[in-house]
Amino acid sequence: MQAHHVVIAGGGPVGLWLAAELRLGGIPVTVVEQRTEADERSKALTIHPRTIEVLAARGAHRPFLAEGLPIPTGHFAMLDDRLDFRELDTPFPYTLALPQARTEELLQEHAHGLGATIRRGHRVTAFTERAESVTAQVAGPEGGYEIEAAYVVGCDGTRSTVRTAAGIGFPGTPSTVLGWLGDVTLDNPPRPGFSSLNTRGGVMVAPLPGGRFRIVGVSPDSLTTEWPGDLTFDELRQKVTAVTGDDFGMRDPSWLSRFGNATRLAAEYRRGRVLLAGDAAHQHFPAGGVGMNVGIQDAHNLGWKLAATLNGWAPDGLLDTYHAERWPVGAQLAQHSRAQTSLMATFTPEALDLRSLLSGMIADQPAFARALAERLTALAVRYPAADPTAHPLTGTRAPDLSLTGTDTGLSGLLRPDAYLLLDLTAGGALGGLARPGLAVRTGTLDQPPAPWADVRAALVRPDGHVAWAGTGRDDAAPAVDRFVTPRR
Repeated sequence: MQAHHVVIAGGGPVGLWLAAELRLGGIPVTVVEQRTEADERSKALTIHPRTIEVLAARGAHRPFLAEGLPIPTGHFAMLDDRLDFRELDTPFPYTLALPQARTEELLQEHAHGLGATIRRGHRVTAFTERAESVTAQVAGPEGGYEIEAAYVVGCDGTRSTVRTAAGIGFPGTPSTVLGWLGDVTLDNPPRPGFSSLNTRGGVMVAPLPGGRFRIVGVSPDSLTTEWPGDLTFDELRQKVTAVTGDDFGMRDPSWLSRFGNATRLAAEYRRGRVLLAGDAAHQHFPAGGVGMNVGIQDAHNLGWKLAATLNGWAPDGLLDTYHAERWPVGAQLAQHSRAQTSLMATFTPEALDLRSLLSGMIADQPAFARALAERLTALAVRYPAADPTAHPLTGTRAPDLSLTGTDTGLSGLLRPDAYLLLDLTAGGALGGLARPGLAVRTGTLDQPPAPWADVRAALVRPDGHVAWAGTGRDDAAPAVDRFVTPRR
């Protein structure tokens, strides 16, 4: 066995990003994916600002920016007034429309280029866990075989074999609403950002690269627990026309689908040598296009922690913080998805008035609109601080601060295999603290935002969140000792 080997079940965007993160930490990794190629029926379409930041932190964002269609606004529950992402504190104040199939191809190129082993047409069927290792049983085109590793990570979807084999519960609520979608050509497309919801149903139209469009909707007959059969093109046309009075010249469907609002959250994101990420950990209605994004962010949180643990510089308990930090994000995802589903799939006059009220607040209350946008895009994610007296920045996402003496923002200084200690004291007094798992950069901040004005040193995690911040240089050494264990 390779003592540091990790097996990832599932080669979608989440598993591929996790594989890349582990390789950046020097960890051998094998991705096992039952599909022989990417699914052209792209469930996910939207890449959110925080996810673009995640890609940029590893220099992997440029192909996405080159191919994706930037959209500076987003919707919450298909309300008439849209959220304006241009007001957000990020280098990427927009979402990117890019089919999941292409996202997956780009992430596979990234992971493969870093040395990840990717086996398509193979699937993890079971595993056996021992005190020091775990053995995954794999079915491949030429028969079954085993891979012995230090950890197995389930990124294998809502029907996760890994989660089931580990005995991890997946409680939640069953599907009661069926949404529908069609990827089509429109000869007479509506205005950008179009959505409409009335007593006859709701429809939203989103652009796809290549001049095509995705139409997504719900209707009164969507409120069912019975499967009505596969969606047909005639049914899609009828539903859209009923809501909008127009079919927009739709033709040439490439994908028609229905999807439900079953909402579930894994009881544990880690059990022993088994971990979960992405849809294996959380299932929900695809409101706001956040699912793939939250999954990639799961992987971004987990990858460096798993690598640090295997490389020997992680303090005790670091890997347990994966569940402690990401499970609440999954719970909030479930809450937001249910709330949006309720607003989108209730067609009574009272529900329409509630929609009008909330939409007006987005238009008239900038603070409310911004807070909602920051939550939707995950820019507001803050991990809890163990110390109640910690600096207010602790756990927050570090913005792309400008540091004197560098030609890049903070995101360009992040290391996938080490904490970044920002030495903002005069004269670089903290340079002697460098060690494996820690990089030190000295300088001053150009026009720091208010929360950073008094900071003289800050420890930024590989995933870009602040582990510790202090107002005096003497506080840094104890903080480093707490977060970075000398390599064993």
